[in-house]
Amino acid sequence: MAESAAPARLSRAARRAQLLDAARITFVDAGYHAAAMDDIAERAGVSKPVLYQHFPSKLDLYLALLDASCDSLVDVVRGALASNDHNADRVVATMDAFYAFVSSPSGEFRFVFESDLTGDPAVQERLWRVNEEIADLIATVIGQDTALPPEQSKLLAISLVGIAQVSARYWASSSAPIPVEEATSLVSRLAWRGIRGFPLTGYDPSRLN
Repeated sequence: MAESAAPARLSRAARRAQLLDAARITFVDAGYHAAAMDDIAERAGVSKPVLYQHFPSKLDLYLALLDASCDSLVDVVRGALASNDHNADRVVATMDAFYAFVSSPSGEFRFVFESDLTGDPAVQERLWRVNEEIADLIATVIGQDTALPPEQSKLLAISLVGIAQVSARYWASSSAPIPVEEATSLVSRLAWRGIRGFPLTGYDPSRLN
């Protein structure tokens, strides 16, 4: 009888992705402090030395996941803003993006919105940076369509990010959340009725009345 072929060896990139996936599940389930590298290695089906070959510490592993989650959120917001030329529809698309992010089965929003490691300077820097990047994207749109100076556009953008983030987190944690379409519609109307008070050019202010 012919011997069965040995399983193919994973490339470094594929192994890294496998380890990150196992770590994401472990961190989401247990939180940073309760998660152990032994648990992550076991979930990934590798030895702990293999895990340490890719990530020298638990913090390095967590930061890699946080970076990926931050990049994912920035990407979905950038896509939402680019999806339409009407600012009212951009508001809806952006709220949709935040709510889709927090309702993703991956649970990656917990790294950005509910990290239990916010006292670590490296985590703080990344969380500050992702809010800045998203606010800058929104501020650019506001600045292009109004007569507001950059610092005022940025303040409005930060405020919209706060509305989207806090409401989406509340919705995700609710024991009986209303349907996501209803939630995003309500919050979009709130945000639009505030932002439309500024001089938008070429847009119909009644779109979300």
